[in-house]
This record gives sequence, structure tokens and C-alpha cells, in this order.
Amino acid sequence: MGTAKGRSLELFFINGKPDGMLTAQVPFKWTGHVLMTRRSQIKEALDRKETSRTGIYILLGENDDGPLAYIGETEEIRERIKQHTNKKDWWDTAILITDSDDQLNKAHVKYLESRLIDIARTIGKVKLENGTTPPLPSLTEAAICNMEGFLENVLLVLPALRIDFFLADTRPGIKIEKVVEQRLASPVFVLHTKKHGIHATAVTDGGDFIVQAGSQAKAEWTGMKGHTYMGLHNELVKTGVLVEDGKLRKFSQNYAFKSPSAAAAVSNGRAANGRRAWKVMGTNQTYHEWEIERLDGVE
Repeated sequence: MGTAKGRSLELFFINGKPDGMLTAQVPFKWTGHVLMTRRSQIKEALDRKETSRTGIYILLGENDDGPLAYIGETEEIRERIKQHTNKKDWWDTAILITDSDDQLNKAHVKYLESRLIDIARTIGKVKLENGTTPPLPSLTEAAICNMEGFLENVLLVLPALRIDFFLADTRPGIKIEKVVEQRLASPVFVLHTKKHGIHATAVTDGGDFIVQAGSQAKAEWTGMKGHTYMGLHNELVKTGVLVEDGKLRKFSQNYAFKSPSAAAAVSNGRAANGRRAWKVMGTNQTYHEWEIERLDGVE
């Protein structure tokens, strides 16, 4: 939970519209180039010179089973995407990743493809149309280092474009005692639901609300059917983040939620106002009150 270095990202909306084609680059430090386009604008996208380069691509859409993605590599983006437009009817968005200096070769993109497929499969947020994960090609030690650096920037850019299935919500172990000892900006928050015997702890880090491994949760969702957080509760059960613990479940690992309300809802098995439900450990101060207190020094 140390201080992270800031990074800048340059987004260019090609048609001046936020829902149209856009490019994304990390200025000065990365020569990679990302072009994101809807299928309805694919002709205009493939008319651009960068699509004649070697690169990797991600197709996004859905089929009858839900969200679906395909990750591929090619020595010429333009021709491969034309093939997929003819043969794959399920995708509606394409992310085309190349190098502005055109320095990527076939071995480079096969390495990046293999790594991205492996990461997406490991995290398991979206189903891939790809078959097995392709083996890593043989690269020199220097080339592997360069490709890992390239990949690091790709994984920085994609979440900014709301492509989050390469981003794990689980987090490495953080001992509560260590958090208290370091006197970090975030105190430890506690949720205690006496009626169901649920006890959970959490901390904030980098905008995420991280429920700690060992925290308890309701065994099943008992709130309103079809609620957004019902799907999240079920997904965490399915992926093994929530495991059986007697009559309850418990978090098998740290998990980062986007809000304290999402965390409280999953823990309680029903919608909840997390800003009121979570309290600073050892006090009766709610998360909301702590949040307001932090603003007292802002001028």
C-alpha cells in the first residue's frame, strides 16, 4: 500500500465524440498505440495507417451465454480484422494495439497474445472464444524484458478504456495489525451484523474498498432478486472468493470493491448503505462520518 508513481495517458477522440473511435497512448515513455473502434466504424478504422502494422487485437461482444472476448495477433491488423468481420458476427468493439515505430515482429506479438490470454483466463471475468492458451515463443532475455514493459503499459491503458477483465479484484494479503501499526491514511473498517453473526473488516487503498480475507458473508443472497449486487455475490461464490464457512461464507482472499456499499451488500446478502454500515474499528464512527472528517482540512 505504498505511494504509487503518477502516470499520464493521452486519449484522442478521433471524431470528437466520446462514444466514437479513439486512440490511447502513454506519452514520452511508450511507443505503443491503441485504437479502439466500434464495429460500425470498422471501415474508417481500417483505413488508418497503423492498421497495416504487426500487432495484437481484442474483440469484444456477447453471445447467448453473455460477454465474450477474443484475443489475437497478426502481422497485419487490417487483413485479420477484415477476416474476423466476415466470419465472426458476435463482436461489436475492437481494440487494435500496435507500435507507433512499427518495431513489433511476429514473435513479439505471439508473446503478448499468450500473456494476455493467460492473464484473462486466470482472472476469469469474461469468457474467451480462444481455445487453449498458445505457448510462449522463444525470445531473448532482453526481448522478454521489452515485451513485459510493453504489456505493463497495455494493462495500464485498457482499464482506462473500461476494459477491466485483465484487472484482478483480488489483492495480496494485508495484515490488519500491519495497517494499524503503519498508521496509514485508511483506518480499519468493521462491519458487524449481529442478527446473522457476520463480522468483516476492510481498508481503503487507491480508491478501492478492500474487504480482508477471513471476513464473513451471508451464505446466499436474500435481498431483491435481480439486484446488481446479487450477481456480484453469486460471481464471488462461483469463483471461489466466497467459500463455505459453517452457516455463512468467508472471503478466501482480499477482494477490492468499488464502494463500501457493494462490500456491505455482498457481506449481508442484501442491498445496504455501506457508508453507514461500516464503522472505524474501535469506535462508533461510520465510514460516512470518517469521510466527512477527512474534508475538514480542505480549504
